[in-house]
Amino acid sequence: MNCEIITRYFPDITSRQREQYERLGELYAEWNSRINVISRKDMEHLYTRHILHSLAIAKVCRFEAGAKVVDIGCGGGFPSVPLAIMFPEVEFVGVDSRGKKIRVVEGITEGADIRNLRTVNSRAEQLGEKFDYVVSRAVTEMARFMPWAWPLLRKGENKGTLPNGVLYLKGGDLAEELALTHRKWDVYDIRTMFDDEFFETKRVVYTPYK
Repeated sequence: MNCEIITRYFPDITSRQREQYERLGELYAEWNSRINVISRKDMEHLYTRHILHSLAIAKVCRFEAGAKVVDIGCGGGFPSVPLAIMFPEVEFVGVDSRGKKIRVVEGITEGADIRNLRTVNSRAEQLGEKFDYVVSRAVTEMARFMPWAWPLLRKGENKGTLPNGVLYLKGGDLAEELALTHRKWDVYDIRTMFDDEFFETKRVVYTPYK
């Protein structure tokens, strides 16, 4: 596994970032053999279906230095691990109630020398911190997710190219699900960002904190 697909779509990354992305292949293979966070048949597609997928958020919003971003239900570290490498001057917090998943993220961040991502073994509603952005990937239905995410956001100056808010990776027909949140959402088709059939029905959805 290599990160050529990452440099294809993000040609301006530094040599250090490239080295970190390259390291992820070996690290996830090692950790996944101990604690399953990625299906075995998906491991061969790690860079496309997990790392690049996570980085669709970076195509939608560029976080500024000093921004604070929380990944709710971070699982094995998606999207927070790839995003933390992409934005080394941004503070990321990965939150998950499952201790095994947190151990994987800790092992990955240590192995890839990711210094701007910390983990918290907790439920999101018990976190007690405020953030500029909430990110997540297909954790649950949006109407259930938003009561967890909304209290964690803070008002203030925009800390990225989009106003503070929620950025969520989701697939399928979302119209009805998003309508149940009673919020206005912007929907970004990932197939317009990355040329792979995997992304045909994948989207980034965004709503600002107002």
